[in-house]
Amino acid sequence: MLEFSPATPIFRIFDEDKAREFYLGFLGFEVDFEHRLSDDAPLYLGVSRDGFELHLSEHHGDGTPGARVRVQVSDIEELHAELSARKYKFNKPAILDQDWGHRELIVDDPFGNKVVFCEPK
Repeated sequence: MLEFSPATPIFRIFDEDKAREFYLGFLGFEVDFEHRLSDDAPLYLGVSRDGFELHLSEHHGDGTPGARVRVQVSDIEELHAELSARKYKFNKPAILDQDWGHRELIVDDPFGNKVVFCEPK
């Protein structure tokens, strides 16, 4: 029987320090792996949190800035409280009640990508 695994989005990044500050510091992801072909090569970084895996890449062609990924969460209020408590000065997300029956919390990374955390009402 054919089975599919969850997809792993790849977001393009341009600054390793900003990516780490945002994804590890603000969103609370952990590093799964880091890869460079050499010391002066672009970074390819795997991060995850609570079952959501994301790859971040400095490689040209590994994504286009402005990408968006939707991630279903079990408790959007808890996530909102957690992110608000971190007082990250570049992002102050709010919960949006959408007409189609989901609540969303949208965060914009420093490179123009968006992570849309959603919870069905």
